[in-house]
Amino acid sequence: MAAVGPDNPLPALHDPGDVHRVEVPSGAAPPPDMARQLRYEPLRSILPTRRRDGYGRDRRNTDLDALVIENDRLRATVLPGLGGRIHSLHHKPTGRELLYRNPVVQPADFALNGAWFSGGIEWNIGATGHTTLSCAPLHAARVPAPDGGEMLRLWEWERLRDLPFQVDLWLPEGADFLYVGVRIRNPHHHTVPVYWWSNTAVPEDAHTRVLAPAEDAWHFGYQRTLRRVPVPESDGADRTYPLGSEFPADYFYDLPEGARPWIASLDREGRGLVQTSTDGLPGRKLFVWGAGRAGRRWQRWLTEPGTGGYAEIQAGLARTQLEHVPLDAEGEFSWLEAYGPLAADPAAVHGANWAAARDAVEGRLAATLPRAQVEDAYAAWLPHADQEPKEQLATGSGWGALEVARAGWDLPGTPFATATLGAEQRPWLALLRTGELPAAGPVPGPAPVSAAWRDLLESAHPGPAAEYHLGLAQWHAGDRAQAVRSWERALAHGAGCLPLYCLAVAESVAGETGHAADRFAEGFACVARSAASDEPATARVWREVLPAFAREAVPALLAAERADDAGEMLAALSPAERAGGRFRLLAAQVLLAQGRPREAREIFDEGFEIADLREGDEALSDTWYAIAERLVAGDGPIDADTAARARAEHPLPERYEFRMRPTDTA
Repeated sequence: MAAVGPDNPLPALHDPGDVHRVEVPSGAAPPPDMARQLRYEPLRSILPTRRRDGYGRDRRNTDLDALVIENDRLRATVLPGLGGRIHSLHHKPTGRELLYRNPVVQPADFALNGAWFSGGIEWNIGATGHTTLSCAPLHAARVPAPDGGEMLRLWEWERLRDLPFQVDLWLPEGADFLYVGVRIRNPHHHTVPVYWWSNTAVPEDAHTRVLAPAEDAWHFGYQRTLRRVPVPESDGADRTYPLGSEFPADYFYDLPEGARPWIASLDREGRGLVQTSTDGLPGRKLFVWGAGRAGRRWQRWLTEPGTGGYAEIQAGLARTQLEHVPLDAEGEFSWLEAYGPLAADPAAVHGANWAAARDAVEGRLAATLPRAQVEDAYAAWLPHADQEPKEQLATGSGWGALEVARAGWDLPGTPFATATLGAEQRPWLALLRTGELPAAGPVPGPAPVSAAWRDLLESAHPGPAAEYHLGLAQWHAGDRAQAVRSWERALAHGAGCLPLYCLAVAESVAGETGHAADRFAEGFACVARSAASDEPATARVWREVLPAFAREAVPALLAAERADDAGEMLAALSPAERAGGRFRLLAAQVLLAQGRPREAREIFDEGFEIADLREGDEALSDTWYAIAERLVAGDGPIDADTAARARAEHPLPERYEFRMRPTDTA
């Protein structure tokens, strides 16, 4: 495992820049309910969470807490400290691993807040994308199961949408299927947008086929275009074979109304994993990395050499992963999922007749796990969803306990105990009890930003902490002018350097490039002075802020055509910090902006890795080709012919190939 590392100390003010932002071509209008949900409550930022980008690529043997559920047929291994991920689902009679079991935990920048890793079954709640809880601990406990045995309950407070949720897992004796009961509750007096996709990684080779009860799908690629395509063949290839595609893509299957929801991944022998559920989880999706160079590069990036590839089969609350679904005030969503082995006639599974292939799989599923049995299991589980835990097995965060302390909610089955409150929540308890928000150290920690906390901050005694955090809550609510005023007041109260960062981001978002660069420079100088403090504890904390600040300030200075200032900012970092892949890329961009393309190219030739390269980020290839174009053009203009020559004479090395869409549209 590569250690997840510390969170970014700066508040996450930026629009998440989600690669799932969608454009619908004219003539491909989605159904009205889908169209509404595609536009419904997208994130403005990932507040109140923080960016999780403190990991690297140095992997070491690491002990992880694991919870094992098993009967005489199946064994499920769960990692409560990493989002409750099911790492393994082992079928004992055949000795088969039903999931793609990644031999490493290598964080990569795929979650909404950064760190995520591939493999197993993950529970994605919050907003479009991988959950912010991907690499976070969940609460876990034993709970009585409907059949008289025991369940493993996982639960947490999801902070993006401010909601509690639970996942109950159990294996009835003699069963070949793992049952998973899920409940999301809205304790608020207002409607809340909800997102959920259960994401299963499955082994992939040239003979893997993914089947679902659909004749059409909504295709979404990294061109961000959503279009309807036939299943199984579209654009001249059978897309139900994950390696039949060249580029990464999503296929959201359009299940007919009333159809049993299921999806299966089967090998050349017709054997593999099937997932089914009650009707409360109607969406089904196939994600493919594709057989192209970039898809294979990403697969190697997420695991280790010699490891086979994987695809993902998913199940969600809506037709597509691009939608949010409204959950009424004081309402809840709940459903039951089942995961288990399936074997069907391989001639039918891989035959040219798609309807016959689907029918063969659905017939085997009906014989192995009838639809009525899943409905009965759901009905039996619901009364147990409120059962109080018997024995705590793992502990999550204290944010749920803070919300319970604020609102006094009674949430049967998912206790958020006072004992879980920690140092991050302590200032907010003081605000609740005294009306004053104390400072929480030299650098403010993570903070709630909901409307209820904004109200408390607005009535709090004015001070540096209250004004700074009020600005965060106002920014989260979209009231950006008020946020700027609050941060300016925080500066006047002596709040330190972070309000300068917030104001710089606000000016950048407003398109005030020059002012933003000035503010970033001022903020960086403030942090550098604080990092040189005579007080060791203060200096240490601010020293950790300095590279995070530079990472955002350098691009802002380049955007303002202040390359020399950007170079001086990089020089102020330690040699170890400058050696990091992100700063090597920034150094190359600074050199290019200074008219030194050969030196910029030398950085690429020496080689570097950006551990937290964002899904869909094309900065590596863009910078490579910008350098190549300047090398080809010399001091002359760069036109289409120059760009074509640059691509021909300076092909992108494979180590920098992470583009997830066709290069002619890049």
